[in-house]
Amino acid sequence: MFELFWTFFKIGLFTFGGGYAMIATVREAVVQTKKWLTEEEFLEIIAIAESTPGPIAINMATYVGYKRRGVLGSAAATFGVVLPSMIIIFTISLFLDAFMKNRFVAYAFRGIQCAVAFLITRAGWDMFRKTKRRPLPLVSFGTVLVLMILFDLFAVQFSSVFFILIGGIIGIVAYALLNREEVQQ
Repeated sequence: MFELFWTFFKIGLFTFGGGYAMIATVREAVVQTKKWLTEEEFLEIIAIAESTPGPIAINMATYVGYKRRGVLGSAAATFGVVLPSMIIIFTISLFLDAFMKNRFVAYAFRGIQCAVAFLITRAGWDMFRKTKRRPLPLVSFGTVLVLMILFDLFAVQFSSVFFILIGGIIGIVAYALLNREEVQQ
């Protein structure tokens, strides 16, 4: 239990930029170092964590904890990933005005923004490289990428939630069609 808590506490303490920036760090800890999950299980956890309500980092911690030690493991991992942020935000709130006026803090946040963009891009690339090259995921990825770029260029307001829902519906329909063909054979 303590190992789950401590692993996710360190992840929560040393990862800036939210859940998407944490994906690479969580993957390194639970797949490569601890070997708690396989690469395939980790990709599934990301899909589940992304499609369920709540922050992805908390959802990932909860799932890994549950997989390792059941309900108590999920509580330990979740508390571990949340506690550093709670401590840091509480401390910052005590000194917020002075903290935000400090130019070094402002410069640090600029640097952190660049690092977070890199971490998110790296995690996305790693996930893309590790997924099996099947027609449906490739077509879905390409379509969503093109649509997101076009929507951004033409300033069309379209929530990413709809991309997730549409992708889920397409996946369910494709899965149902493939299973029906296998049953008929």
